[in-house]
Amino acid sequence: MSERILIVDDDEAQCDFLRDGLATRGYEVRTCLSGEQALEALAAGDVELVVTDLNLGGMDGITLCERIVSASPDVVVLVITGFGSIQNAVAAVRAGAYDFIPKPVDLEALDLTLRRALRHRALRVEVKQLRRAVADAQGFGEFLGTSPAMNRVYDLLERAADSDATVLVTGESGTGKELAARALHERSRRRNGPFVAVNCSAIPETLLEGQLFGHVKGAFTDARESRTGLFLQATGGTLFLDEIAEMPLALQPKLLRALQERTVRPIGGAAEVPFDARIVAASNRDLEFAVEEGRFREDLLFRVDVVRIALPPLRARGGDSLLLAGKFVERFAQRDRKTIDGFSARAAEKILAYAWPGNVRELQNCIERAVVLTRSDKIDVADLPARVREFKSSHVVVAGDDPSELPPMEEVERRYVLRVLQAVGGSKVLAAKVLGFDRKTLYRKLQGYGAIGEEAEREAGRGEPAARGNLPRRSSKSA
Repeated sequence: MSERILIVDDDEAQCDFLRDGLATRGYEVRTCLSGEQALEALAAGDVELVVTDLNLGGMDGITLCERIVSASPDVVVLVITGFGSIQNAVAAVRAGAYDFIPKPVDLEALDLTLRRALRHRALRVEVKQLRRAVADAQGFGEFLGTSPAMNRVYDLLERAADSDATVLVTGESGTGKELAARALHERSRRRNGPFVAVNCSAIPETLLEGQLFGHVKGAFTDARESRTGLFLQATGGTLFLDEIAEMPLALQPKLLRALQERTVRPIGGAAEVPFDARIVAASNRDLEFAVEEGRFREDLLFRVDVVRIALPPLRARGGDSLLLAGKFVERFAQRDRKTIDGFSARAAEKILAYAWPGNVRELQNCIERAVVLTRSDKIDVADLPARVREFKSSHVVVAGDDPSELPPMEEVERRYVLRVLQAVGGSKVLAAKVLGFDRKTLYRKLQGYGAIGEEAEREAGRGEPAARGNLPRRSSKSA
């Protein structure tokens, strides 16, 4: 541990007692017999936390606390007060002390308070550095983040950007798949061409074909004039096929042919028309699972999955959540003409601890809400949504010997299933393999936990996968 603690007490025996007790618990402890000596020690640096008695000869503990907070704001102060002296305790906190400790000092209680105080200090320093980190952080396009997971994404984006190879961007909702597609376009030699995006799940099947491939005049009743499809509109640039997993099965062969031949035939047209667009597809669904269920052609998957870029969920990006939150605070505070100086340490701790199932989109909405509602110059815990304030990790922890504290097996299984699903990035195929369940069992359990929607429940109730007709089937060797 070796955190550097300074004990200040004019009772030498008390100093020795606290020093020896804390040293056995891994702390690096020094002692001073007066407030003046303590200020000299602080001026030399290398002190993270001060524990001072309230009643000192000369400078008292309250004055010392005020001097420390003013001169060394990163140093946390704990004040030892007489038992039951609430008035003195309140005065100490008002002077800037993190907490107070009643006499006689219990070493176990002091150790716990020290751990909390040091964690508070670390978060406070991190929040203080956040503004510089936001300004200095390097990303890629509109992405922001410095985590190893995002650095790997940046590397893939950089290497794939100037190629015309088809790219498949995967990731949970809210991870920034369209940002990735735009970053690829803006770093490519096609940057001066159009960026055309279409959401395959947002357009009815009867209209999607005409949107993609166009139609000629008179092709159907309402076709009063010819229409150029998005493939041709994107010529010279990039066509982004978002949510490609939702592409109607009947339309997938025509899409496959277009990608293979680099030509399209408008509805009602007699000739193939060449196009010159780079294709980027995206999906928040497991396409391999969709192939197994007969909802997506395997040969189409092979065609779009030339270069795959998997965007990590926010929960796998470490401190990026706080970095992004700081950027959102700046953006929304400027919009609303508010002066907000980041987060309190407790709010930062909640942001770092929360799992963010909605990823960056959820974080952005959360911070926008906090900026709108806060009445302070810092975002505090009370400004965060209840789901963030009250979040409890799904990590499995079984400790202690008291039977009343041990969770039932059903709860242990629930935590473990959700933990495995989180660890594999939400892929239910991989989670089922790790857990040793078949897919129907996993879906049923997730539905029981309230962790899956109605659509997945319907999929789980289908029974065996639908026959895929003439679709290619993967051999057991390649599974």
